[in-house]
Amino acid sequence: MARLFGTDGVRGLANRDVTADLALRVAQAAAVVLGAPARAAGRRPIAVLARDPRTSGDFISAAVAAGFASSGVDVYDAGVIPTPAAAYLVADFGADFGCMISASHNPAPDNGIKFFARAGKKLDDEIEEQIEAALEEPFLVPLGAEVGRIRRFSDAEDRYVVHLLGTLPHSLEGIHVVLDCAHGAAAGVSPEVFTVAGATVTVMGNDPDGANINDGVGSTHMQTLIDTVVELGADVGIAHDGDADRCLAVDHTGTVVDGDQIMAILATALDARGELKDRTLVATVMSNLGLHVAMAAQGIRMLETRVGDRYVLEAINAHGYNLGGEQSGHIIFGDYATTGDGILTGLQLVSHMAATGKSLAELASVMTVYPQILINVAGVDREAVATDTVLAEAVAAAEEELGESGRVLLRPSGTEPLVRVMVEAADQHTADRIAERLADVVRSRLALTPAAG
Repeated sequence: MARLFGTDGVRGLANRDVTADLALRVAQAAAVVLGAPARAAGRRPIAVLARDPRTSGDFISAAVAAGFASSGVDVYDAGVIPTPAAAYLVADFGADFGCMISASHNPAPDNGIKFFARAGKKLDDEIEEQIEAALEEPFLVPLGAEVGRIRRFSDAEDRYVVHLLGTLPHSLEGIHVVLDCAHGAAAGVSPEVFTVAGATVTVMGNDPDGANINDGVGSTHMQTLIDTVVELGADVGIAHDGDADRCLAVDHTGTVVDGDQIMAILATALDARGELKDRTLVATVMSNLGLHVAMAAQGIRMLETRVGDRYVLEAINAHGYNLGGEQSGHIIFGDYATTGDGILTGLQLVSHMAATGKSLAELASVMTVYPQILINVAGVDREAVATDTVLAEAVAAAEEELGESGRVLLRPSGTEPLVRVMVEAADQHTADRIAERLADVVRSRLALTPAAG
């Protein structure tokens, strides 16, 4: 069978790709694999289940709950909460595993199924492959008192709010924050926690109806937040996505502060307090060159990973680092969370503003964003990127021309006949010119030969 799990769980169009039947069977397979240690210890497995407010989350979460319970797993249903809250609750409650029903920043018709292992950690590829293999095997069929029960996790949100507030190094008093909750899972938690933390809060995107998640709001649609921050004269805007694992920001002038800039600010703050583990920040190869330059100036080492927050997490877990993330706003605080947490990130950012008395624009000036261009070249042999000598010479020439003031990255797509050409330079014209030149080489050298008719 084709691989079911993508880069972040099982995801697709709800009721076509992600059906009730699929959700039931995947849950039953996950119960076999993720519940095995508990059963080996002679006890019934426990799972935490949560979702974002998409309409399809009702039937998908019901199917997952049924799959777990029919396989002898006790289910604690936390209802609509953010993805990082679900991960935290798995650890805090001592559950054996967890499941989040969400398609994150995708539009409302999509949905997905994401599992967490014990301690709220994301699954590695090997465990996902075991779950896929278990789909082809007989499921567990306990009878009588051995079937699982489904209970409401009544204090789920309260536990998460207390956890978030406990991470704050400084009150948010004196800061006017505009929160964009993307009509998603943050709508209940984020306004509450920012208010309790002392901020003056204006909220938008906090009226989810099941169909409006990420619709013109949130971290993928920033313009309304920008306009609101400027109009109200607020100090900062914080944008979440549908499941609140991302955070992007807007300063008082209406300028967007992306994940790279947020990492630069927070890494510098942690380092100044002596709290940045091994003085190391973890980021992906797509992070802006300006982040590398800024961190080098601060004496902070950067560790690069493949694109995807799961790879950032792997590096953090493997080496014991405590800060990493992506340009998109997935920021991971290893001391407090096992996954990206947009609310936690926003709180830490605004707390640092309050503690220093500096505007977000001032704080963001620690990093100069280098102009960046990304060109997707389709219809090419992505495998040949690593072997074509003419392309390698073109890349080497581009790197020599850019010197220390820029960089080149060619990334083959993992699923399509496509190569992504990314160039950063000290000015936009140079970045555009070199990127177009390399894209032309990719097209001419790696073009796929049309199949014979």
